[in-house]
Amino acid sequence: MKTKLKDKELVKKFIEGESYALEILINRHKERVYTYIYFIVKNQKLAEDIFQDTFIKVIKSLKQGRYNEQGVFVSWVIRIAHNLTIDFFRKETRMPTYSNDAKPEIDIFNSKEFSEDTIEDSLIQDQIAKDIRDLVEELPNEQKEVVLLRHFGNLSFKEIAEQTDVSINTALGRMRYALINLRKIIEEKNLNLSII
Repeated sequence: MKTKLKDKELVKKFIEGESYALEILINRHKERVYTYIYFIVKNQKLAEDIFQDTFIKVIKSLKQGRYNEQGVFVSWVIRIAHNLTIDFFRKETRMPTYSNDAKPEIDIFNSKEFSEDTIEDSLIQDQIAKDIRDLVEELPNEQKEVVLLRHFGNLSFKEIAEQTDVSINTALGRMRYALINLRKIIEEKNLNLSII
């Protein structure tokens, strides 16, 4: 059955002109890729736009033979999504902000735990999330990349290592230094990143 094919086989089929193969790949990985983008941009419409741009770039790259089969397909797609997201924010020259006026239609955090928060709690949580994003932006690029791929992309350190073309130990080291640097920045700025 076509849907049982591995990613590598589907990529090969698509390159050979079998368009159904890309549809299977998109359906297989869309939730993970979209969630990664959404966690960074916090805006449903923007996440959908970047998601579409990601797969347009995937199609172009595959057709131009720029896919390296040694890597994991979904990690490669998330890397493209990551780069497009970063490009968007470079153009905007700012990180995304929360707004009560721009509530997404689908709230992936819709649960009793969050729905019973007071307005003050929500504002504090929003500010903490913004502060954390701002802090991550202050990290050196290599450390920032590992934090984003690990915590927003849910990639394993093995996948991060493959995607960034470094050893697992290097990826782990970058995460360790990122956490050390974040703690230093939090202490220097005397930030309180808790609700209590």
